[in-house]
Amino acid sequence: MTNDSRRGNGTTTAARAAADVTPSGAAWLTSASPFPRSVRALWSARPSAPTVLPTGTVFDVVSLPDLYARRVLDLLWTEGPGSGPVAALPDRIMIFAAPGTADRLPALLRWEEWGRTGSADGQARSAPAPLCHGQGDAVTIPPLQKGAARVRWLVAPEVRYPWLPGPQVLLWACTKARTQVAEGAEAAPDPTPRANRFSISADRVLEFSRHQAPLAQLVRAADS
Repeated sequence: MTNDSRRGNGTTTAARAAADVTPSGAAWLTSASPFPRSVRALWSARPSAPTVLPTGTVFDVVSLPDLYARRVLDLLWTEGPGSGPVAALPDRIMIFAAPGTADRLPALLRWEEWGRTGSADGQARSAPAPLCHGQGDAVTIPPLQKGAARVRWLVAPEVRYPWLPGPQVLLWACTKARTQVAEGAEAAPDPTPRANRFSISADRVLEFSRHQAPLAQLVRAADS
């Protein structure tokens, strides 16, 4: 098996962020279905129509309200290892995550007392809880080609084995975004990644894992 996960999405320009899904990206998506031939037949007949695919085996999905998700993605692209595919609904953004994230991330958030409305210093700390889709769930994904669909790709799948963030990376980004909201940071950034901000490489993932503080320190720093 060719480990395309080391190249992530392989994307190098902002124009590729919302581009059509490549054949390799489509193969990755269809591998999530127990009936890949049926999915390919549906796409052949209606390439501009959204599709429902199961989660939990090839990928999980973490769904966040639009404005909050922009902060999370901006942190992933500027300070973290980046992201894999990302899709936008009318009022939410779906981050494709490593399988198992839907089970682990909520437990990590509960440990961080997610959703509490205040802290010892009186600072508001509320933040929306993500909707996590994993084993036994399904999500509507954007069409292979850009069109008039209400669901669209912000970062389209481009390789057969894209790198996907796991629960600890997303916990870090969600926690830091929560701090930004609590401190009244400026308006959330544009969710469309700029050039070289969303490309995933082995070097970036390795650099992030080596040089970022341990997760407990990251969380404490974000809460301070």
